[in-house]
This record gives sequence, structure tokens and C-alpha cells, in this order.
Amino acid sequence: MQQFQDNIFANLSVIHVVRDRIYAAISTIPETEAWLQTFGLLILFTLIALPLGFHSGFLQVDVLKTSWKTALGIIATSLITPAVTEELFFRVLFLPQTTENVSISKLWLWGIISLVMFVVYHPLNALSFFSQGLETFFNSAFLLLATLLGITCSLAYLQSGSLWTPVVIHWLAVVVWLLFLGGYRKLYEVVQK
Repeated sequence: MQQFQDNIFANLSVIHVVRDRIYAAISTIPETEAWLQTFGLLILFTLIALPLGFHSGFLQVDVLKTSWKTALGIIATSLITPAVTEELFFRVLFLPQTTENVSISKLWLWGIISLVMFVVYHPLNALSFFSQGLETFFNSAFLLLATLLGITCSLAYLQSGSLWTPVVIHWLAVVVWLLFLGGYRKLYEVVQK
């Protein structure tokens, strides 16, 4: 009986931690310094990701020729998914909030777990829900760029404690890729070949 009660209290504790992390991440509005650091991380990500993506041939300048309504739809949809949903799951739920006072070793452990799950999620998503992404989400260059994005978003979240800094980075990276670097064709027009 005692073990059963201990399990219930442990489960309630996990639920409280998750609830507190989500509330803190959503309600924390980054200050100017956090936004400047986020902008710096975004520039660093761009300076690393673009040469790697172009060198591998995964990225190419390919401006999507579409109506402004379609472009706005892509921009709006990308904010919700993947940006908000993936950042809530892979950053907020797995990474400790700045107020949790965890050790550096635990922070590294959860950071690595979060990153591995973020990267592995993409091929699993293609195998289960988003079959159009199969070729793209198994591409080694895509997975490398996703790893870099995951690291960048994790750093933004850990330094700000806010959901909104990694969401902005993730959202901008996806929108630029879809609209200007051939991402939309890779994900949606590959099916029509």
C-alpha cells in the first residue's frame, strides 16, 4: 500500500512540475537583454546553418512563387506547428526552468535527452503522421540542421526561461526555409513527382 501511495505522490509531483514549467515558460516575457541574446543566437545559427546547408546541396535559393494568401498561411501555420508545439514539448517539458536550481550535470543530461528526442522526432513523424516528409526528414543534412536548430533553441530557452525566444528562432528558421530555401518543394511537391 505504501508503494502505491508513493507512486501516486510521485506522479502528482511530475504533473506539478510540468504545469509549473509550462506556466513559467508561457508567462515569462523576455527582457531586452534576452531578446538581444536570442538575436545573437539566431545570427550564429544562420552563419553556421546556411554554409552547411548550401554545401550539402540540401538548401538552395528557391523562392516559393505563390499567392500572398498562401504565403501568409505558411507563416501563420509555421508559428503554431512546428514552432510553438515543438518548443513546448522539446524545450519546456524537458529542460528545467531557471528557478529549479538543478545541477549542471542534470542540465546537460536533460539537454541531451531533449536534443536527441527533437532530432529523432522528425523521422518518426515522417514514418507515422507526415509521410510527405519521409525523404526530407531522413536526409542527413536536414538532421544536422535540425540538431543545430535544437541546440540554438535550447540555449535561447535556458538563457531566457521563456517559451517565446526559442519559438521565434524556430519559426523564423522554418519560414525562411519553406519560402526562400526550397523547403516547401521538398516537403510538399516531392509527392507530386
